[in-house]
Amino acid sequence: MVILHVKRGDESQFLLAASVDAPVDVLLQEITAIYNGRLKVGRICSELSELAEHGITLPPNMQGLTDEQIVELKLKDEWEEKCVPSGGAVFKKDDIGRRNGHAPNDKMKEVLLKTVDEVKALISKKQAEANVCVTMAMVKEGLDQLRGATMIVYPMGLPPHDPIRMEFEDREDLSGTQASLQVLEEEECQLWWAAKEIQRGKKLQDYIGKNDKTKLVVKIQKKGQGAPAREPVVSDEQHKQMMLHYYRRQEELKKLEEADDDTYLDSEWSDRQALKRQFQGLTNIKWGPR
Repeated sequence: MVILHVKRGDESQFLLAASVDAPVDVLLQEITAIYNGRLKVGRICSELSELAEHGITLPPNMQGLTDEQIVELKLKDEWEEKCVPSGGAVFKKDDIGRRNGHAPNDKMKEVLLKTVDEVKALISKKQAEANVCVTMAMVKEGLDQLRGATMIVYPMGLPPHDPIRMEFEDREDLSGTQASLQVLEEEECQLWWAAKEIQRGKKLQDYIGKNDKTKLVVKIQKKGQGAPAREPVVSDEQHKQMMLHYYRRQEELKKLEEADDDTYLDSEWSDRQALKRQFQGLTNIKWGPR
């Protein structure tokens, strides 16, 4: 199997195992599915952390309003009594007015946060450093774990307008958000390797031959953006280490220059003729008046 180290720009994303005779179209489909799936998991994890802190999302017409404005407009959250967390709620007001403030108790909060940490680790970019390939099955497993934890804490489910439920049901609306700029459409995605576009309609072996025991660094990019920037010869970490080594060497040379003193030549132990004079009985001779 060929190992593809998938990057977006200079940022590492994940490792993918692929057959050398895999069609490029299939590769692009799989890569974009995993890439977008990891983004979805990241969005859900972020929202679950907020859910654990401040409870369910308020209806859109109540978000951002003060308590006084809600009373004045006679607005009511009909889902507040329906979506009560297991074990009862603990009030923790959301300062930005996005969630209702009825948070789960500490035990249920721990269920959500622990699951979030486990799923993040499952599809983390650090998996690439550990030479672990990420698959779509792993992404789906992470989504199932998040869905299960949410059902444990909220057995009655979440409101239909809650972004977590919308993500689980694939109804999320990312228009006008920064997250929408990160999502890649499979039809608009290109795959690059060694400053060359790996074109659709061909197979991976058309570019790398039939050697299936190799590792490639490939980059995904939207159409029309041109070739991605070349990888720097020296990474940021290597550059830091080189500068640190250079600084230490400069300090060592500076200390050697400061210690470049020849006064030791006047010392008795540095006299090369001392042994000869000792045999000749010429040591400890003093000149001067008696």
